[in-house]
Amino acid sequence: MRMSPHSALYQINTRVLLSDLSRGLGRPATLDDVPDAELDRLAAAGFDWLWFLGVWLTGPAGRKVSLENPAWRREFQELLPDFREDDVCGSCFAIAGYTVHPDFGGNPALDRLRRRIHSRGMRLLLDFVPNHTALDHPWVLHHPEFYIHGTEEQIQREPRNYTRVATADGSAILAFGRDPNYDGWPDTLQLNYAHPDVWDAMASELENIADLCDGVRCDMAMLILPGVFRRTWGLHSFPFWPDAIDRVRARHPGFLFMGEVYWDLEWELQQQGFDYTYDKRLYDRLLYGDARPVRDHFRAEMDFQQRSARFLENHDEPRAAAAFTPPVHQAAAVLTFLCPGLRFLHQGQLEGRTRRIPVHLCRGPLEPPDPDLAGYYDRLLACLRRPEAREGQWQLLDSTPAWDGNWTSDSTICFAWHGPAQTSLIVTVNFAPHQSQCYLHIPFPEIQGKALRFRDLMGPAWYDRHGDEILSRGLYLDLPPWGYHIFELG
Repeated sequence: MRMSPHSALYQINTRVLLSDLSRGLGRPATLDDVPDAELDRLAAAGFDWLWFLGVWLTGPAGRKVSLENPAWRREFQELLPDFREDDVCGSCFAIAGYTVHPDFGGNPALDRLRRRIHSRGMRLLLDFVPNHTALDHPWVLHHPEFYIHGTEEQIQREPRNYTRVATADGSAILAFGRDPNYDGWPDTLQLNYAHPDVWDAMASELENIADLCDGVRCDMAMLILPGVFRRTWGLHSFPFWPDAIDRVRARHPGFLFMGEVYWDLEWELQQQGFDYTYDKRLYDRLLYGDARPVRDHFRAEMDFQQRSARFLENHDEPRAAAAFTPPVHQAAAVLTFLCPGLRFLHQGQLEGRTRRIPVHLCRGPLEPPDPDLAGYYDRLLACLRRPEAREGQWQLLDSTPAWDGNWTSDSTICFAWHGPAQTSLIVTVNFAPHQSQCYLHIPFPEIQGKALRFRDLMGPAWYDRHGDEILSRGLYLDLPPWGYHIFELG
């Protein structure tokens, strides 16, 4: 099953989806109840990957922490005016075992879902959480040596980072899972990658996961890099990713690894075998709203760019429709999803949902779709399905001021996709709150002597120009605030 070099991924909150289906069915829904019509819709929209977030077994210990955390509980009540404790299932990242939750139909139901996904030309992505486990993972009882241990002094001094647990050998003080910049996650326990048996045990877990799906999204993948682990815990750990990835691919060639990565460690993880890493820097620059840093971001080496996962929202970030005004949202989406790399979209994004659902909940609020934004995404996804954007070559284009002193040209970001059939898409965005003009330089020698038509795939505009004029002077653009075009050049 060959995938496009520039694939599209759709993230689904499994527990919320099944909760919604249960209300309609009048009984608990499982993965077998995911409608064929929904899979057909996503395949027709052009998605190559479906990420079913949160299918793994979680336990009562994590749910208890989620219910008793005052800050989290306030967030739940603000999101759901009719909140009830049954809405809380515990974080899906506090994993008690890498087997599909029995409430969802277990591993057999996942296998049947995977077969249905494959029959539509798509692949299945699941979660892998390398840094920590749930409080009630079996290893806590039988292999407490797999975890970071603390002292009485540490638990007294840092109660937010350590807890007392029961093991088969008696009471122990273990560290909560965390990154070096924040207090621990109180529903998790930190694995100790300085212990050689942890490396082998987690690599085996990863191999077992790879038998059930086609790729994994690795939560906070940089936390177990030896340098980060040493900075957090003061321990020299064993490198995990290169050998573990090789072990998986020896059994499953082509298995995909996507890493949630921050702190400028994206390239390091790509070099260790990750197919894609989160591009949070692009997201932050778009959120800031200044064109120049965004354009400079696209000057990175192509090997890095095409292995970047581009997004405007996910389960951790605010909803795009809430974080951006509608014009900025549309301009940012054109830039995000028509640049090289993995196009990563989130359940509810296409309909303009504005309320982020915490991963502790199995229910979200009812929100009516935004028909204008839904129509916009329909048009954008149609552009992403074109062969130029899936199989073509990408190129950042230069622009120059439309006249002396015309500083607004610096607000334009433009690039092109060259298709396999000598067709091209020209993408132009005025990423600014003011009108901007420029001459866009399109250095395609094949347009010399030809009559050209630039037809906007996102709107009714079209322009007839001559290739000689474009090569000598450029294409004149005059774009409104946050305006954009996706031109088919023919």
